[in-house]
Amino acid sequence: MSAITTHVLDTVLGRPGSGISIRLDKTDAEGWKTIGSSTTDTDGRCRDLAPNADPGIYRLTFGTGAYFARMNRKSIYPEISITFQCRADEHYHLPLLLSDNSYTTYRGS
Repeated sequence: MSAITTHVLDTVLGRPGSGISIRLDKTDAEGWKTIGSSTTDTDGRCRDLAPNADPGIYRLTFGTGAYFARMNRKSIYPEISITFQCRADEHYHLPLLLSDNSYTTYRGS
């Protein structure tokens, strides 16, 4: 089993993206099913989505629209989804680097 975690960095402000809702879904023969949800802490981290995830295809969805609205900023991204494959007994840490009109992600450690 694998742990799935994430964090968000607001690259415009150079600070953690706190208070962002995150949903974790897993797909199977019947489609996508939500298996966890949480909100980033004051450090922009979310450690409690899936401490023991089975292999499979997952999707992290970040509620960025509400975050930008709370910050009185405009963005073209009401939400951002990252789909990835969990293959083995490893830690999957998928950070999101966020600005108003762009984002990037990578596999962290």
